[in-house]
Amino acid sequence: MSTIDALPPLREVIATHDLRAKKSLGQNFLLDLNLTAKIARQAGDLSRTDVLEIGPGPGGLTRGLLAEGARRVLAVEKDARCLPALAQIADAYPGRLEVLNGDALEIDPLAYLTPPIRIAANLPYNVGTELLVRWLTPKEWPPFWTSLTLMFQKEVAQRIVAQPGSKAYGRLAVLAQWRTEARIVMDLPPQAFTPAPKVYSAVVHLTALEHPKHPADAAVLSRVVAAAFNQRRKMLRAALKGIAPDIEDRLIAAGITPTQRAEEIPLEGFCALAREIARG
Repeated sequence: MSTIDALPPLREVIATHDLRAKKSLGQNFLLDLNLTAKIARQAGDLSRTDVLEIGPGPGGLTRGLLAEGARRVLAVEKDARCLPALAQIADAYPGRLEVLNGDALEIDPLAYLTPPIRIAANLPYNVGTELLVRWLTPKEWPPFWTSLTLMFQKEVAQRIVAQPGSKAYGRLAVLAQWRTEARIVMDLPPQAFTPAPKVYSAVVHLTALEHPKHPADAAVLSRVVAAAFNQRRKMLRAALKGIAPDIEDRLIAAGITPTQRAEEIPLEGFCALAREIARG
């Protein structure tokens, strides 16, 4: 099917509003409404949920979220060229779509949304990882969102779900897997997008846990993991020497061999080390 509602097909919308994707904004538009509806379904039952969408562009995923029954969608779009196309969608779904023209890094979504809140987005490539890290590291946990359904370059998606011992395993995997259940739910080829990127994309679904999988101070854990993976080729006793003067003793107390490298340490090991360091 070419459409999921009474609105025009996305290729027609893009032509009407002259919406050529801008590389400077990290834009790659997904035009197949079958795919956008499928992505929306990966977010779960939306009927009693507000949804935050970042970078809706011409509104393909926006339409999918609304067609799948989202109670309300807040779409944050930096590119003012997309606003007329999004206004058309708002008219077709009265009272269910609010569009903000602004930078997602600067907007407080809680001023506009009512819990429970899910986040679903084909994230702009240039801010996707930064937004994810912000959502994973709020001052208080549980966060304002119950789940994230996000599209990334496949390489980034693999980093989120990576396991110890793999080259993809790093800070992003530890932060994501400490507080969420994360899994890749869809792969998308380059030709699904306009313009076609040079890489495959993937959709990751992350469900917020009520409590982290292992106890640790969030700030200390984040600092330890960042230092460990910033010099991932070094042994931990060298990579972490700036964290504590007696780092070898701390590593041993946490059950970690000081000559191990960051990619060998499971989530539980990093949390144990964070607890040791937090003791002062």
